[in-house]
Amino acid sequence: MQHPRTSTTAPAHRPRPTRRAGRLAALAASVTAVVGLTMLGGPAAHGADNPYERGPAPTESSIEALRGPYAVAETSVSRVAVTGFGGGTIYYPTSTTDGTFGAVAVSPGYTGTQSSIAWLGPRLASQGFVVFTIDTLTTLDQPDSRGNQLLAALDYLTERSSVRNRIDSSRLGVMGHSMGGGGSLEAAKSRPSLQAAIPLTPWNLDKTWPEVKTPTLIFGADGDTIAPVATHAEPFYATLPSSLDRAYLELNGATHFTPNTSNTTIAKYSISWLKRFIDNDTRYEQFLCPLPRPSLTIEEYRGNCPHTS
Repeated sequence: MQHPRTSTTAPAHRPRPTRRAGRLAALAASVTAVVGLTMLGGPAAHGADNPYERGPAPTESSIEALRGPYAVAETSVSRVAVTGFGGGTIYYPTSTTDGTFGAVAVSPGYTGTQSSIAWLGPRLASQGFVVFTIDTLTTLDQPDSRGNQLLAALDYLTERSSVRNRIDSSRLGVMGHSMGGGGSLEAAKSRPSLQAAIPLTPWNLDKTWPEVKTPTLIFGADGDTIAPVATHAEPFYATLPSSLDRAYLELNGATHFTPNTSNTTIAKYSISWLKRFIDNDTRYEQFLCPLPRPSLTIEEYRGNCPHTS
């Protein structure tokens, strides 16, 4: 931008600008520049505001895709190499150019092994997360034990694993199916610093969760006869603090075991929730607010909008 030529001598009738006026003019110019960059979608639009954004701007098709923008590698963790849980598989983005990533531990349900929730590993990791699908100490472990095991898995990920340097230990979440879903609520209750919790058709004898301070998305299934929504997912959601960022998505035409196979609706809203609350990435708010409407795959969706954190 060219500046007008100025005279070296100010006219006698024009007062010399004060130092305060000069500072105000500089401030106005700075504000104008920032506004201009923001309107143009320049660097100030996202990068400076949120250092945790990962990947390109999302679209409906990008969060429904089987794979996201990141190439993914995996590594197995033997149960004899860890304490507090049964080992598992770590899925992680191979990129080392985008800084650290948030991490999520995922527990299977009663009598299940990590193979029952393995599809979530590469699908979530390819969107920019380190994902640890775990085996439990025994397949019969109850939700409180599974909650402790999810936390032990996160501690292993951030402190001892081969990918610990790829993880931001302040940006962690938990997921789980059935008793593992009940375990994810237990983990969130025990560790309020968690950034996101996603119980999938959860089961737990404890029906009230007013202590949870972690943004929580609960998936129920309209055809669930093992953990019926009326006695599990719905009261779990209803007893979360009303001030909490929370949501309840009831899958249409689904069963208790729907989360055990690749499911676009589960993936789409899980990715959006994890991005929104682990990465603080408000680009994903569009998929959560306004609240999704009933559809062929969604029986019901409840939640608070706009989100507060």
